[in-house]
Amino acid sequence: MANRVELIFDFVSPNAYLVWWPLRDLIKRTGAELDVVPVFLAGMHRLTGNAPPMIRDKDVKGKVEYSMLEMQRFIQKHALSKYKLHPQFPFNSILLQRMLYAADQDGRGVQFAETLLPAIWEDGVDIADPEALGAVIADAGFDAQDLFARSQTDEVKQGLVASTDKAVERGAFGIPTMFVGTKGAEESSYEMFFGKERLGQIEEELAKG
Repeated sequence: MANRVELIFDFVSPNAYLVWWPLRDLIKRTGAELDVVPVFLAGMHRLTGNAPPMIRDKDVKGKVEYSMLEMQRFIQKHALSKYKLHPQFPFNSILLQRMLYAADQDGRGVQFAETLLPAIWEDGVDIADPEALGAVIADAGFDAQDLFARSQTDEVKQGLVASTDKAVERGAFGIPTMFVGTKGAEESSYEMFFGKERLGQIEEELAKG
């Protein structure tokens, strides 16, 4: 029985924020386990030839406008009224992703993601201000100085690259991508779902006997 959801994740994606809270509710409701898989979305785009929707679809009449309508519907459905587009969007997320990777090495990736998501997508924390970021991280019980330091090590830098490469090899091309399967099973047996609108399908997958 499927009991694990792997979320391919980068803080820079608004959809990473929007899917997070409904997905967390789904995880609690089903008793499944959530794992965060840190990747660098810009690197993923380079590897796959993908691009952000506002760039990829800008010349398609009506498509960007419809995407915004669907986003507003999702926000209303899941009561995500605190969401605000970050003033620095699209920002460079490489430091954040490296810190997430380091936190995930400590078994605290989910907690780290849940700490920074509201700071970024609700409060608009200054991504370029290490002191502001450090304060948010430290207030959540992390050693901010340690995470900053580890983010500059070759181990973490190369680890994030490898994580991004592996996600692409598994079929991921954007965020949110989720892999659903059974803990301990081969990754090839996991089902891939793309898009925040797939939460119902994910719940059905988790409910299969």
